[in-house]
Amino acid sequence: MRRLFGTDGVRGVANLYPMTTEIAMQIGRGIALLVRQKHHRHRIVIGKDTRLSGYMIENALAAGICSMGVDILLVGPLPTPGIAFITTSMRADAGVVISASHNPFADNGIKIFAADGYKLPDAEELAIEDLIFSQKMATLRPTAEEVGRASRLEDARGRYIVFLKNTFPADYSLDDFHIVLDCAHGAGYGVAPHVFSELGAKVTTIGVEPDGTNINRDCGALCPEVMAAKVREVGADIGIALDGDGDRLMVADERGTVLDGDQVMAICAGDLLARKKLRKKTLVATVMSNLGLEHFMRAKGGRLERTQVGDRYVVERMRIKGYNFGGEQSGHLIFLDHNTTGDGILAALRLLAVMIRENKRLSELAGEMTAIPQVLRNVRISRQLPVARISGLKQLAAGLEAELGREGRILIRASGTEPLIRVMVEGPDQQWIETIATELCEHIQRQTAAAA
Repeated sequence: MRRLFGTDGVRGVANLYPMTTEIAMQIGRGIALLVRQKHHRHRIVIGKDTRLSGYMIENALAAGICSMGVDILLVGPLPTPGIAFITTSMRADAGVVISASHNPFADNGIKIFAADGYKLPDAEELAIEDLIFSQKMATLRPTAEEVGRASRLEDARGRYIVFLKNTFPADYSLDDFHIVLDCAHGAGYGVAPHVFSELGAKVTTIGVEPDGTNINRDCGALCPEVMAAKVREVGADIGIALDGDGDRLMVADERGTVLDGDQVMAICAGDLLARKKLRKKTLVATVMSNLGLEHFMRAKGGRLERTQVGDRYVVERMRIKGYNFGGEQSGHLIFLDHNTTGDGILAALRLLAVMIRENKRLSELAGEMTAIPQVLRNVRISRQLPVARISGLKQLAAGLEAELGREGRILIRASGTEPLIRVMVEGPDQQWIETIATELCEHIQRQTAAAA
């Protein structure tokens, strides 16, 4: 049974359990002990987004790691994929990201990369939990010169900017592009504008003034309509909106029409297929991705393989089976030929490269995939609860899905990061699936209120 880690690390309201400084220090000690058992080098990278609470979590983690005799490299605010990159390029034993991604600023989280830049496997997260709750670390306290040291990597942003620019074709330029870029007042604010402008684009920025409390607030990938409105206002060629930790994106075409991750995946997968660069002709996505993406891949001579929700599970499937491209409808796009995790800036560069290669506007490229009508709803509950424990929900959903037949599907799942039940309904008629989604959500609200 998991006690701290969810689908994307540890997450919660900062300064309340489990996101307290006490737990953060213990997580730091656990990570340090884990790497000391496995490697001869003992150095861990710590980065964060722009939340006010990042300072206290950072110091607690640093204290825990150093107390176990492991050195740390502090890089400050940097996108999650930037931490993965720095971890591998500096040959560190692990990388730690302090971020709650798309959550409100009052939340925070801790996620961990192994030395190879991939997110820590479930088994190792559980091993850290065991170290914390079994008190196995209580007597392990290095002293004198065996205590860890802390130093700051001053040029981390510059290193990551150069890495990103090098993923863009050397013979391409963004000189003819006007880009609206929304950084969500998050970790990408000091990186993304430089990447696109240094490649030649005219960049109109939004969300580049973090104050510790405005991350994700009415901006970024959670509110892409802000970016889309600015595209229409200034007549830009494309809009790009990152989330708070910069590992995913939403885009808008030149008309201000927002495209989700499925549509961007279709464009990029279609390009890779055409150039014979998509390994095994397979795109990896989750059960949330639209049926239209599946139909698109089949029509192009490829296939879609699905995993459970969570970018870590997409990456896991890609690594096991030797695939090189996958992602989520939410905008996590993983190009394993370039990085080990979802990267919003890198994904935007890959999309821009397709636009240049095809000499087409984004609206033209997006039109190649036809999405099936889909409804996504979130039901907030008082505490995280497994879907199986909601009385009568399984039977209700089965009956409604039988009515949809082969033309639709229903997916209900508990969020791994927030106290939410997520409902997805697909079918041939928008009004019909809206009605079904409403019925399901109302049932969940009634039953969870009664059980509270």
